[in-house]
Amino acid sequence: MANIVGIDLGTTFSALATLNAIGKPEIVPNADGERLTPSAIFFDEENSDIIRVGIEAINSRRLNAQRSVRWIKRNMGDPKYHKRIDNKDWTPVELSALILKKLKQDCSVGDDKIHDVVLSVPAHFDEVRRKTTMDAGTMAGLNVIGIVNEPVAAALYYATMRNVSGKVLVYDLGGGTFDVTVMDVNGHQIDIICSQGDHALGGVDFDQKILELLEQNYRDKFGTELIDSDEDRAKYEDEAEDIKKTLSRRPVAKKMLYGPAGSMRVQITREMFEEAISSLMSRTDILVEVALEEAGLKPSGIDKVLLVGGSTRIPLVMQRLEKMFGSAPETAVNVDECVALGAALHAGLTMLREKSDVVPAGVSNGLKDINLTDICNHSYGTICAPVDEETGQRVIENRIILKKNTPLPCESSQTFYTLTEGQTDLEVAITQGEDTAVEYVNKIATHKFKLPPNRPANRPIKVTYSYDVNQRMHCKFEDVESGKALEVDLCLDQDGEMSEGDVREKNKRLKSFKVE
Repeated sequence: MANIVGIDLGTTFSALATLNAIGKPEIVPNADGERLTPSAIFFDEENSDIIRVGIEAINSRRLNAQRSVRWIKRNMGDPKYHKRIDNKDWTPVELSALILKKLKQDCSVGDDKIHDVVLSVPAHFDEVRRKTTMDAGTMAGLNVIGIVNEPVAAALYYATMRNVSGKVLVYDLGGGTFDVTVMDVNGHQIDIICSQGDHALGGVDFDQKILELLEQNYRDKFGTELIDSDEDRAKYEDEAEDIKKTLSRRPVAKKMLYGPAGSMRVQITREMFEEAISSLMSRTDILVEVALEEAGLKPSGIDKVLLVGGSTRIPLVMQRLEKMFGSAPETAVNVDECVALGAALHAGLTMLREKSDVVPAGVSNGLKDINLTDICNHSYGTICAPVDEETGQRVIENRIILKKNTPLPCESSQTFYTLTEGQTDLEVAITQGEDTAVEYVNKIATHKFKLPPNRPANRPIKVTYSYDVNQRMHCKFEDVESGKALEVDLCLDQDGEMSEGDVREKNKRLKSFKVE
């Protein structure tokens, strides 16, 4: 049987976990024997067909930064981002696929090949970013049976390993993203209430604040800049990360800076670091407050705070959470690994639900008591032009069809009407956002819907949106009178735009490159 696998595709590190014979998740080490693989890519200088992923890519980055890529997760869903290497433009989806391909080949053992997987995503990833992540898995030759929100995956693991119950807040501060999720946990029954987050807030931003302190120290002493090349920047970004980790253990970190005007010794204290990141920490506080308000809870209503992500090791994080909630958060499991471990559990639950006949009895018994109810993390709607009751004029607005925080699976329909006599073209839009004003929501897809000719105005169009437990969305636009329908399953085309399509063909392009 193929392994049941969960993958945490992280900003700074990625990890793969599988379920053992009794349904318990275990991290699978990579080819270097490490439990975490740096999410870094380096395109070999001597052989353009070789691509290095992991620790070797981190080390090579200081030699030729132009041929390296890090933190690509931050660019997921951005159609404007391309990394040009050897006259080829690499998209975030393709680059992420290289990391997944490395994990797949490193962690496949003998005949036990990795095929069916669940990938984790930040809870506040929008629909475009979710689909790009799934597409990256498909390009890497994986069968993505579902995606799971990172704090949900972590909570799954916590709930099966620890005595967790009541109203639980998962505080997920990783290398590049931040999520806060509130849930109700009763034994192995987990019901998600709501989530908030920021896809551009994490450890990388803390590193940048330390780098700015190093640069300012050098500027103050020599009156010139410390960094004058991409390779220097790569070096000192790594130094900044090392300082951050040191300050999580000790009150002071010391480094030597070697710049163009000479060398100097620099000392960064924990107090200096905490002051530098105070504005970033305030952003996390605000998101926690918004999540609590959305859940209808005060801090005193939270029974336990669970920590996820390597950046939660920063002492200031612990201090602020303890002050806000009145007790220390839970740190009993490995905060770097719990998302991948929980994703493997989610993969097992998915297989039990959809392909129970191929799940071994031991795994089935290990998972039988776990029950998860997830939610829709955003509102989804369409653009329409109803008549304003006061003015009698048509106004363009966003009409929400699927509401945020609706338990999954869910489905909702609304009926709209054509505008003009003889209308044969209808431009339909799928939107994401909480506002009725069109300018404050994202259009994630637009399509032309052909209608029958020679009809009067005000013909009914039924719009149905559904969201399944595997985080897959389906949209149907139906002309009620003729029965003609336009159905849309969302994925991404070559331009990074939402459309109908199949990314499996792109997997062939990656096969010509050797990932090491």
